Amino acid sequence: MVEEQIVYRGVRDLRVLDAMRRVPRHEFMPEALRSQAYGDHAMPIGDGQTISQPYIVALMTELLELKGDERVLEIGTGSGYQAAVLAELCQKVFTVERVKTLADKARATLDRLGYKNVAMKVFDGTYGWKEMAPFDAIIVTAAAPDVPDTLLEQLKDGGRLVIPVGERYSQVLVELIKSPSGMVRKTSIPCVFVPLIGAKGWKE
Repeated sequence: MVEEQIVYRGVRDLRVLDAMRRVPRHEFMPEALRSQAYGDHAMPIGDGQTISQPYIVALMTELLELKGDERVLEIGTGSGYQAAVLAELCQKVFTVERVKTLADKARATLDRLGYKNVAMKVFDGTYGWKEMAPFDAIIVTAAAPDVPDTLLEQLKDGGRLVIPVGERYSQVLVELIKSPSGMVRKTSIPCVFVPLIGAKGWKE
């Protein structure tokens, strides 16, 4: 998976590649789909949600440029797989999921695999996690029509936010870097994510 799907497409951060090798992706998938866990595609995990394609997980993680001492906010826990990858790379992960059944499953998987540095909250992720802000980095694993201002406010100066932005069924991956003079915005690749549902995202 790492060599053929991730390195081949240009992800170079060695810490990210090591994390992708360490996290057992199949553990975050429904039993019936585990034989396809390392394929080059997103997979359904129930409740209308998906576990992202391995390459997309690696690329979004690489764009955060994590060094190891960061506090990272993830919006959209889903299966917990992205949170586990982040937990290998930073000091503390704060992850928000609006669907309680998914959050409960993800919590159980993360606990079983020994990830002690992941805090989880069931809430409207478009509001972020204000009580724990500011964050060194924020990653959003669902697509928004625009970048929620609530998340930008919770980002530290010098921090990075990675989010898919665009139409409901077609987006581009956007990286924002918060600087004293404002936001530096870069675009990465076209992508398709499930919609970010909430007060600052899409309506259900």
